Amino acid sequence: MTFKEKYLAGEIPFEEIDTYITQWNNSDDERRLAVFLGLSSEEEDIWIDDSDEALKDLLDSQK
Repeated sequence: MTFKEKYLAGEIPFEEIDTYITQWNNSDDERRLAVFLGLSSEEEDIWIDDSDEALKDLLDSQK
């Protein structure tokens, strides 16, 4: 499961995103980070353009 799937299911706190980023950085996975995390293009844009908090708020609205 991706970070997004686990977060939306309530299985992990948002702060676990850092663990997933570290896993991606230490892997040979050729997917973009956003794809690895399970984020849509819109979610990726908000995360990059705004902040972690803005992404958390967007994901929380999907729960």
